Amino acid sequence: MKMKSVSLDHPALAVRGAMHKVQSAASLKAWRLPAWTWAQSPDPAVDLMVGMTSGVRLCFTTDAEVLCLTVLETGIQLAGTPRRSATFDLYVDGIQHGSAEAKSGHTIVVDPKGPSFAAGSPSEIMFDALGACLKAIELWLPQSAQVEILGLSVSSDAKILPSSEPSGLRWAHYGSSISHGMEAKGPSWTWPAVAARKLGYELMNVGLAGQCHLDGFVARSLRDGPFDAISLEVGINIIGADTMRRRVFASALHSFLDTIREGKPDMPLLVVSPIFCPLLETHTGPLERDGLASYGTTERPHSAADGALTLVEGRTIIADVVARRRNAGDANLSYLDGLTLFGAADEADLPDHLHPNAAGQERMGERFAAQGWATTLKTQL
Repeated sequence: MKMKSVSLDHPALAVRGAMHKVQSAASLKAWRLPAWTWAQSPDPAVDLMVGMTSGVRLCFTTDAEVLCLTVLETGIQLAGTPRRSATFDLYVDGIQHGSAEAKSGHTIVVDPKGPSFAAGSPSEIMFDALGACLKAIELWLPQSAQVEILGLSVSSDAKILPSSEPSGLRWAHYGSSISHGMEAKGPSWTWPAVAARKLGYELMNVGLAGQCHLDGFVARSLRDGPFDAISLEVGINIIGADTMRRRVFASALHSFLDTIREGKPDMPLLVVSPIFCPLLETHTGPLERDGLASYGTTERPHSAADGALTLVEGRTIIADVVARRRNAGDANLSYLDGLTLFGAADEADLPDHLHPNAAGQERMGERFAAQGWATTLKTQL
């Protein structure tokens, strides 16, 4: 079939689920936090995760029967394990049409001795048998890679039109690798994506693997963003990396919530405590990689006495922070125990003892969508 190129700055191409994008005729790249945050980023790992496109979608309307993308992905690989897949999920009129994987791009190899970089080349991603009628296209970009789109082509006689403006509640969710969802079977199957689809919400996923440490620049981004509701999944990175002690954690969470409330004093705001992690329930961090595909704890006999946290203690602190603020008058602030999303009974879907697998991710999304906070908001649309 004959194809024609579409300029990547075509006004009909909308990028959703990102707070910053750089878009030209020949290139399109998105980030999940605003560009001004780069100057405040404390670690290259933050920039890497912000650039990964979990929850980011390319949306437009077309009657094309075939579409083809040229992409250059930067994927991640843990030393000694396979490279994480960089999967694209295509939805047509809200129904998943197919998935495709880019395999030839750059790779960042994460190794205890230090990261390394292996250069790659662009890939072509093609979807066909789309039908000749006008349809809404929603292309989910990989949750486990950074992606630069270098080309878009469609059937030669196809129209490219804007998609309808999203009508769902604009939901921003901040969290750890649990919310980033690299273990999901595809970018549209992370637990926030599953929940958003079931609820009809417009998702902005700020799940940052390993980097959910209540950074002020994230709080200000959420405060200033065009959102209708915000949720926070907090605690696992802080406890797992032992970056805060008992004295500091509650104060940091209060400050993060204060910042959001400066700009959104009455917005529905949910704080979710950590899901089940057998390594940290009654043991303090930090976690260390134990072999190639799992984690273990570090023996530190006096750490709890020094104020280091376990998940049991962390959940208590988070619940107390929310209760104190509600008692002080913040009626639109809510708490959700993370164990209701993924508890001890789900441990079989925790193969590395820390991250839910694809089945666990999907189940978490379904459970979140059934929670009172989410269903109450849905009735308010």
